[in-house]
Parts: sequence; C-alpha cells; structure tokens
Amino acid sequence: MTALLDLPVPGMNCASCAGRIERALSALPGISDLSVNPATRHARMQTHDLPLARITEALDRAGYPAQLTTTRLQVQGMSCASCQGRVQRGLEQAPQVASAQVNLATGQAQVVHAPNLEPRAVARLVSELGYSASVITDGTQKPAIPDEAATLRRDFLIALALTLPLFIVEMGGHLVPAFHGWLHGMVPMQALWIGQMLLALAVLAVPGRRFFRTGFRALLRAAPEMNSLVALGSGAAFLYSAVVTLAPALVPAPSRHVYFEAAAVIVTLILMGRWLEARAKGQAGAAIRQLMDLAPDTATLLRDGRQIVLPIDQVQVGDLLLLSPGQRVPLDGVITEGAGRIDESMLTGEPAPVAKITGDTVTGGTVNGSAAMTMRVTATGGDTVLSRIVTLVEGAQNARLPVQALVDKVTRVFVPCIIALSVLTLILWLIFGPGLAQAVVAAVAVLIIACPCAMGLAVPMSILVGTGRGAQLGVLFRQGDALQKLATARIVGFDKTGTLTMGHPALTGTWTAGIDADQALRLTAAAEARSEHPLAAAFVTAAKGQDLPAAQAVTAIAGQGLQARVQDRDLLIGNLAALDAAGIAPDPTLMTHATKAADQGATPVHLAIDGTHRASFAVMDAARPQSAEAIADLHALGITTVMLSGDTPATARAMGTSLGIDDARGGLSPEDKLTLIRDMGDDSVFVGDGINDAPALAAARTGIAIGTGTDIAIETADAVLMSGDPGGVPRAIALSRAVMRNIRQNLFWAFAYNVALVPVAMGVLVPFGGPQMSPMLGAGAMALSSVFVVGNALRLRKAG
Repeated sequence: MTALLDLPVPGMNCASCAGRIERALSALPGISDLSVNPATRHARMQTHDLPLARITEALDRAGYPAQLTTTRLQVQGMSCASCQGRVQRGLEQAPQVASAQVNLATGQAQVVHAPNLEPRAVARLVSELGYSASVITDGTQKPAIPDEAATLRRDFLIALALTLPLFIVEMGGHLVPAFHGWLHGMVPMQALWIGQMLLALAVLAVPGRRFFRTGFRALLRAAPEMNSLVALGSGAAFLYSAVVTLAPALVPAPSRHVYFEAAAVIVTLILMGRWLEARAKGQAGAAIRQLMDLAPDTATLLRDGRQIVLPIDQVQVGDLLLLSPGQRVPLDGVITEGAGRIDESMLTGEPAPVAKITGDTVTGGTVNGSAAMTMRVTATGGDTVLSRIVTLVEGAQNARLPVQALVDKVTRVFVPCIIALSVLTLILWLIFGPGLAQAVVAAVAVLIIACPCAMGLAVPMSILVGTGRGAQLGVLFRQGDALQKLATARIVGFDKTGTLTMGHPALTGTWTAGIDADQALRLTAAAEARSEHPLAAAFVTAAKGQDLPAAQAVTAIAGQGLQARVQDRDLLIGNLAALDAAGIAPDPTLMTHATKAADQGATPVHLAIDGTHRASFAVMDAARPQSAEAIADLHALGITTVMLSGDTPATARAMGTSLGIDDARGGLSPEDKLTLIRDMGDDSVFVGDGINDAPALAAARTGIAIGTGTDIAIETADAVLMSGDPGGVPRAIALSRAVMRNIRQNLFWAFAYNVALVPVAMGVLVPFGGPQMSPMLGAGAMALSSVFVVGNALRLRKAG
C-alpha cells in the first residue's frame, strides 16, 4: 500500500539535523521521494507497504521524534469483540496511522496518525470497514449511547409485537393442547405457515435488518463477527422453513417442519439483550456525564457596568464574570472582587466549602456559596480543569489493559471457529441424526449460542465503570493500565513534605551563635524568598513585616539546601549534609538543639555565614489529619509502607513513628529516592507532589501524584489524587483490585459460558438421553450473557 507522508519534525534545526534524519529514514525499506526540509521542519516521503510506526521509531532512535496527530472517533455499529478487533486492525493497517485503540464499551476509537491525514479521512477509514464513524471534536462531547438505547428499544418493541402472535400460534399448543386442534380446525396448515412466514419476514426485514446488513457485509469481507452469526442462524431457520412452506417436495417428508418462530424469536431476544446492554452502558458512563453536566451552559458577563448573559463557548480569557450566590462557577478564573466560600467537593471530595478572597483561584463546575463575587476568566474550553479531568478519565477508559491481549487473540478466531463448528454439527447430524430438520436446528443453535459480545465487553466495561467511579472518589487514572498495576501493589513509598504533611511548615525554634536571632532570620528569609522549596515559606512567613535585603547568586543544591549572597555575605542554608559538603564544622551547641528538635519531628535547618556555622532553626510541618488513617488502611490491605524523605533521619523516624509507617528513611537526595524506588521491585507504588518527586514517580511501577502538587509531578504520574488526602491511595488500590476482580469474573463467565454451552448446542448430550438445545433458548442465553457481563461491571459503581 502506497501513501504520501508529510511529518513535522520539531527538533530539526539545521542542515546537519536534516542529514541525520535523511540517513535514518533512507535506511528503511519502502521509502521513496524523500525530502527533508530544515526550514519548514518537515519530512516528506512516499511509503510502500511500510507502517508509520516503523518510521516514527526510526525518527525516535535518531533523536528527532515526529509530531503526530491524535483523533478521537465515535463508532456506531460495533456489537462484539470481533467488530472491535476488525476496526482496530483496519485502522492500524492504514499506512498513515501509527497506532489505534478501539473500545467496545464506549464505542470510541483513539487514533494516532500523520498530520496530513485529516480527521474526517480517519473516520472514512472506519466507514469503509462497514461501521459509521464521526469525529469527536473536543473532550466535552457526550457519547451517543442514549440514542443507541432508544433505537434498540424501538426495534425490540416492533420485533416483540410481530413475534408474539407468531410465537403463540406455533407454541400455544404446548401450553394448552386443545389450542392446537382448535386453531388447525379453523385455519389450514398451509395458510398458517404462510402467515407465520410473513410475520417472520417482517421481523427479519425491519427491526432485524441491522444483523443482515452488517453481518453479510462482514462475511463478504471474509471477516465474520457477531452480526454474521445472528444473520446466518436466523436466516438459515427462515430459509429452511420457507422452502418447507413454498416447495415442500424439496424436503423429505419426516423433516417438513417450520421454524419461523425460532427465526423471529432469535432476533427479538438478541435485540432485547442489546437494548438492555446499551441501557447499562449508559449507566456505566454516568460518571463522565455527571462531570460534563457540572459546567453551566451560560455565564453572566460584566461589561461597561452591564450584565450580559452569554453561552459559555462565547466567553473569552480575561472576561469579568459575576458569580451569584448558589451558582456554579462557569469557568476557571481568579476572584477580583468579594469574598465567600466555594464548595469544591466535586474536585477534591472535601465536603467543607473553602474560603475564597480576592486573588484566589476558582475552578469551573464548583459551587459558589451565599456571597456574590466577581471573577476574571483564566481558562476556557479544553484548557479548564474540568475539561482536563474529563479528558483524563476518557483517555483511561479507552486504554487497553495488558490482560486484553489474551481476549484479542481468542476473539480474532472465535467467530470463524463457531461457523466451522456449525458446519461440522450439520454434517454430523445429517450422518448420525434422525433427519434434516434436526440437523438444521442443531447447526443454527451453535451459531446463535456463541457469544463473542460477552468476551469483548468483559474488560472495557469494567474499565469504563471503574475509572468513572474513581473520578467520583477523586482518583484520576491518567494511564488505563494503572488499574491493573495498582491491583498487584505490595509496597507503597511516600514522599513526606506536602504528601503526608500539610506542606505548610512553620518556624518553631531558633538558636544562634555569634549573631542576633532577628538578624539570622532576616538573612535567611532574604535568601529563602528566592526559593520554591516548601520549607522556604516558613522563613518568609516568620519574617513577614521586616524589610528584607536583596539576595544575589541564589543557587539551589539538590537534596541539601541553597547558597546565596546577601549584604556582601556568603550564606549557606540547608541540612547537615550541606555543611559537610562545604567543609564547615558544625557548632556543637547548635547541633544539640537541632538534634532534640529532630527527635520531636521537626526539620533542622542550618545557617552558615562566610564559612562559619552561625544558626540552627527548627521547622515543623504538621502531618495531614488523614495520613495516619491512610497508613492504617494500607496495612489493612496487606501493603507495606515506606516514607522517603530529604529530611534528617531523626525527623523522618519521628514522623514515621507517629503515623505508623513501617520504614521511614531520611537524608535522601532525589537520586537516593530513585534508587530505593527501583529496588522496591515491580509491585511498588510511589506517592509524591513536588518537582523533585517526578523522577521517582516515573521510576515506580505506579506513580500517584497529589493533585495539589506541581504540574510536572501530575504529568509524570500514572494516577492523580484530586485532593491532598493521602487516603485516596488505599481507595485507589482497593478500587483497582475490585476492577481486576470484576474483570476476572467477567472473563470467566464469558469463556466458561461458551466452553460449556457450544458443545450442548452441538448436541453432545443427545446420545446420553439429554435434550437438543432450541435456537430460541440459545438466543436468550446469548443475549443474557452480555447483559450479565455489563451488569456485573455496574457493581463497581459502589466500589471504594
């Protein structure tokens, strides 16, 4: 397959870069007409049977990653795992597509592709496979599940109305023996059969046409799926019965039975199952819709002293908005006038409203209290916190867990195998059975009883409900596979400051040698005012109101402290390791005070002026109220807890003892934390909030960021706790275990169902005096198997 690729390469800055890119791409087979332009930073080429993934891998190895585009699609018509696999393989085989993730539960596809392939062209790739697809333009578009449920309900009711008289005519005699004789005394058999044929034809041609339209299209492409099984099964039952009705001479006399009711009931029961399944999917996606509904549709804009009500999508960054009492905050912004309380429980899970004054930030979707305030908009559209949360959750819901690989391998061959077993059943029954009619019934039953739908829904439905429930609990899974990784967690490492503690340290003690305490604080605060370390705020706050001198040459020393020059003096501020590294002898008296403070859980900070140890401070960062309970909850889950801190070992031990942590380690640099996290093994979790925690978050098998922390920590983590409550960690682990347990239950049911009932449908029990399975019973069982899987997944809505 030939394609034109035009790839932006942002890292290409010169002719030398272009040369390296050209050499990397020229080494690949299947590339022609290669043009690498450093001015436009684009690489253009013709490819011949060369996947885009190989091209991007070559660029990555060369150090010049290509900039690809991601498009999200809403796909209609996928009904089983075979459909999902077909759409995914079809997308991945396109030469301009690097990767694709297709989710049966949400009906969405996420496609990473070359920028010169337009989103609408990506949708056409899916449409050419026989499935309707439309581009999702932003993170706030609501899924089309409710419409699908309404359509299926309508078709089911039509099918039910047409099938009921047909079922009563054919099966009524089994319930009331006299009914059969009375009916045949009034209406000739042939007329009854013709009437049944017309009713069955109406069921198959109107509400059931979806199965034939999609199923036969898939058969023609040699890629049969669930609809193909239904179309073959109900179609075979109808055609056989039609031949018996219209040309009975073609069928042996003992086999002249009609199965119009079976054909109609099969379609009706499967439509019922799909309707119930679609309704349940709608309930599963309720968490996302509830998040979307938090954003109001309009906002009151203040312009030239007038109030103007505008739709949200017309509000711009910088606009002033009026917040009325009880109103939801329309968008993210900053309070410019007034003061009051905002209910942020949708974000943090904290029930108590948060006090807000001028200059404080507010988040769209939160609820204003009883005060009127004015805010200035700082983010709109997809840049708001709410939109980013929805995007994170949807991204996790569309992810594929490693366990899905086994399901994909099975479902890829499942439907062809079932068709082959149906043909084998027909042959065996013709050879060993009593007649043609029974052979057809057995073959149809095999087609209908099989259910790849349940297999395909087993994993994504649990992910869909589980990640939605996580969002309600304030746990956002940035990576879908974090659900699977967290379930096996056996050891959790915590950063201390800002994670287990409040992150708002206060100065609790000052000791000096050869300098006034106020002067020591003034010099220290002047330097710390230029630092972003959490402990720095304690000195700045303690020196509030003083006229601080300017600090120059402020340099942070990772894991130790900082250096600065203030009023022509060289300052070194940090821990004992900073003094040792600088070759400064600690003052014994000051160290005695510092050691006592550390034993009580405070953090000692030392000040050296011009190479002499002049002061020691005690800074105390109180533990979060929920930290001890979170540690106890983790122990109840059988998890070992570790605290990794840059504080002194004595301070870390004191804090660890008070919280009940199994192993508290202090005096660690970021590199030390990284090494210890790696040593913890594959079942490790690390929880942190700061910039210095980002490497450890990335190194841990699963990284969890405190949502009140820095953006870089959040971007590096696999999961995010929207509030500062460390209790979200045991909740996240408990939820992930519940999700994986739910997935195992679903997979067991889906596979066990097929393993047990397909042989029964083939008739293995008949030689032992057992019954031959009716296609109608098979249709009911097949429909209910999918509903069972979805219903089991819905139990996760109350997990955690």
